[in-house]
Amino acid sequence: MARKASLSGFPELLPEERVVENHVLDTLRRTFELHGFSNIETRSMETQEQLLRKGEIDKEVYAVSRLQEDGPAPERRAKDRLALHFDLTVPFARYVVENAGHLDFPFQRYQIQKSWRGERPQEGRYREFTQADVDVVGDGALPFRYDVELALVILDALSALPLPAFRMRANNRKLSEGFYRGIGLTDTAGVLRSIDKLDKIGPEAVGNLLREELGATEEQVGKALALAEITAEDLSFVDRVRALGVQDPLLEEGLAELAEVIGQAAKRAPGQVTADLSIARGLDYYTGTVYETVLVGHEELGSICSGGRYESLASDGKRTFPGVGLSIGVTRLVARILSQHLAAASRKVPTAVYVALTDEDTWSAAQDVAQQLRARGIPTEVSAQAAKFGKQIRHADRRGIPYVWFTGSDEQGNPTHEVKDIRSGEQVPADPATWMPPATDLAPQVTAPAAD
Repeated sequence: MARKASLSGFPELLPEERVVENHVLDTLRRTFELHGFSNIETRSMETQEQLLRKGEIDKEVYAVSRLQEDGPAPERRAKDRLALHFDLTVPFARYVVENAGHLDFPFQRYQIQKSWRGERPQEGRYREFTQADVDVVGDGALPFRYDVELALVILDALSALPLPAFRMRANNRKLSEGFYRGIGLTDTAGVLRSIDKLDKIGPEAVGNLLREELGATEEQVGKALALAEITAEDLSFVDRVRALGVQDPLLEEGLAELAEVIGQAAKRAPGQVTADLSIARGLDYYTGTVYETVLVGHEELGSICSGGRYESLASDGKRTFPGVGLSIGVTRLVARILSQHLAAASRKVPTAVYVALTDEDTWSAAQDVAQQLRARGIPTEVSAQAAKFGKQIRHADRRGIPYVWFTGSDEQGNPTHEVKDIRSGEQVPADPATWMPPATDLAPQVTAPAAD
């Protein structure tokens, strides 16, 4: 990434790195639209009251104010104080409520924007970062099949990116909550928050939390941890859960829903989705399927994509808008792609053709050539000075421009044109009205390095 930032946590990319990021963004947009999702963008700021409604990350929110306010700060109404959004879910919930009369439900949207959080910067965690969210929201009800559809959308999107193998881990909050209720742990939200810490602190510490904070017995701790140990790439997890001998209607509902997600995923993306009953997603608004996705071999990076089903995240008091959605951490992904050299751009500039100058008087004729090439979609720039051809070629080569165009005239004074592929050295006659480079040279290409 760009050399060490003077403002920590606010990454800036070099041109060739930005090519990689744009490739990721374009791939996500294309995939989301292939699945029928419409694009929206919400404002960068929300009221503090709106953002802090659940009070989960108030210490990380960036407040926003003018240097010179209209009146003393204490006199401003709390509901008018502004802050930068820390994710895209809260702004989207507000957007749905405010625009419900203009939306067709189920409403399928994707949103790619920056967010801001005041946390300690490290690889994978930044203070300014880009997210790509994809959600389906219904009016009053939303068919469960969208839980399956959203997983397939993300599998398609991530599979199209220059990434190593990845694994989507799925669970269902109904399954977990029904199981905890079935073993007599009524504070199911508390159990979920404890189980959510398994990867960080381990089963022994989680067991202590369950005993000390929730009053769980040894038997209850044993069964809660036994549930969390269950993983499977097929439907075998259903029998393993039932073998624990717990019964509850909500548990059965969750088992059936998760079985549909895993069954369809195993059919369409074998080996990429795992039922993992340790996945809890600590946020309280998830009510059904929950997802987390990691890169295989890069698990220390954390989840690159997460989300789930929520029944009442958005409501206007009269209508409730249930939904299901997932969020891809674009900045986290791009940073890992760049730092581990998982992909690189073929050149740092969009230019495909560099028109050289024979002498200073040929600049206008060179512009005529460039105009013809650009009219046919060929990114072209013209040399600003008539330096020696070798110097002009080296300038193009340093920037990765594949072709240099030369203009001249024959004995009768008619214009002549030749184009040189400076990678191979081949130079051939060309007509600016008809010549086209190979499609792969029209724009920078992002590719993974060849295997050794």
